[in-house]
Amino acid sequence: MTRRLLLSYLTLAVFVLVCLEIPLGYVYSRAERERAVNAATEEAESIAAHAALSFSSGRSGELAERVADCAERIGGRVLVVDGKGTLLASSPSLGPGRRAGLARRPEIRAALRGGDGATVRTSTVGGVQWLSVAVPVRHGATVDGAVRLAVPTDAIAKNVLQVWLLLGLGGLAVLATAAMAAFALARWIGRPILELERAAHTLAGGSLSTPASVTSGPPEVRSLATTFNRTAALLEHLLASQSAFAGEASHQLKTPLAALRLHLDNMEPGTLPHLRAGLNAAMTETERLGRMVEGLLALARMEEAALTPEPVDVDRVVKQRIHTWSPLCEREGVRLVLVGKQIGTAFAVPGALEQILDNLLSNALRAAPTGSMVTVSRRHLAGRVELHVQDQGPGMTAEQRGRAFDRFWRAPGAPKGGTGLGLSLVQRLTLVSGGEVALLPAPGGGLRAVVRLRPAMPRRPVGRLRLPHPRRRPVVGAGRGTRDG
Repeated sequence: MTRRLLLSYLTLAVFVLVCLEIPLGYVYSRAERERAVNAATEEAESIAAHAALSFSSGRSGELAERVADCAERIGGRVLVVDGKGTLLASSPSLGPGRRAGLARRPEIRAALRGGDGATVRTSTVGGVQWLSVAVPVRHGATVDGAVRLAVPTDAIAKNVLQVWLLLGLGGLAVLATAAMAAFALARWIGRPILELERAAHTLAGGSLSTPASVTSGPPEVRSLATTFNRTAALLEHLLASQSAFAGEASHQLKTPLAALRLHLDNMEPGTLPHLRAGLNAAMTETERLGRMVEGLLALARMEEAALTPEPVDVDRVVKQRIHTWSPLCEREGVRLVLVGKQIGTAFAVPGALEQILDNLLSNALRAAPTGSMVTVSRRHLAGRVELHVQDQGPGMTAEQRGRAFDRFWRAPGAPKGGTGLGLSLVQRLTLVSGGEVALLPAPGGGLRAVVRLRPAMPRRPVGRLRLPHPRRRPVVGAGRGTRDG
């Protein structure tokens, strides 16, 4: 940030200097040229006045001396011609060849025509640029001749170059001063913002113990840091309260639920036959309430702090869950099949993959009819590790699949016993692991849950997926009927 602020300030300073110095240099160059033209014009008019007196008095010798003196003083060339363009005096002297064409020079021709003011021209001779001024020699209203004065412009160019150099050096000095001031200002502004950014990263990482500095920087940044610290303190208080609630609720709710279930079990032997259905319903709802409490506490514990995904051996977790669910599958008469070769490791928060598979298998088992099959497949696809849990149940409509991840939502006609939290917990665990989950219709009927996770190692070559032998040991577990979230 300091670099960007410094670059912005320097860009603005350069823009201001360019807008000031270029016009200033241009104005000085133009003024210097005009000064040289005015000085040359004054000298030429002075000689023209002297030439007019010399013509009227017939003292041409004094004119030659005056011309020579002027040429030496200005370091240039001066010549005087009569009304026909014949050379009368020059310094330095001109050869015969150059004298013949004097009357054809544009500035002399314009002066002999009696134009008002001076005629100014620039030309380059021998690599040197000259400034020439021609004025008429008047005697009353009659033009008796012309005076042409030429001076080299190297002195003017030298002065202009010096001014441009001074402007450039001055601009660099101003720019250096502005850079130092801008650097100090950028650090003054940027340092507390960087500290605030570090505090925000620390907060995002789950630590609230490092407040942002509120003693440096502009007032707006200090106010922002104060608000950030207040927000972080409030967040810390809320998380502490949530953590305390999760811990206390775990104890306060489980104990009475266990006692209630124990009392219901003790009542079962002495319950009259016509009351036994109500007792069984009460026991079912008690078990459902216990699972709902466990799901809510799991969500609360997961949301109370920032969880960091870690590499997890997907194949090991899948095999463990298959082994755990096998007895339940056999009891319910549903085959559980594992498809696909090993896919290695993927990123997931600790314990998340186990809970994801347990909830998906539980839902699949509820929806799968007796004698059907639940398939768990492993795949590498588009740079992702995928786990598919597919059943052969009634499936879901597109609208139901869109609402299946809502908390406490249950599909119409779902049997008693579900909590509506399973798929919500699956989605939350997948998202905090950096992955995604989707529900898709399965080919031939049923539902397919797809969990995509980021691979923790480069993809290993995998062979063609091979379906297991039909007589492979069945597996699955837990309940009957239509799924609920």
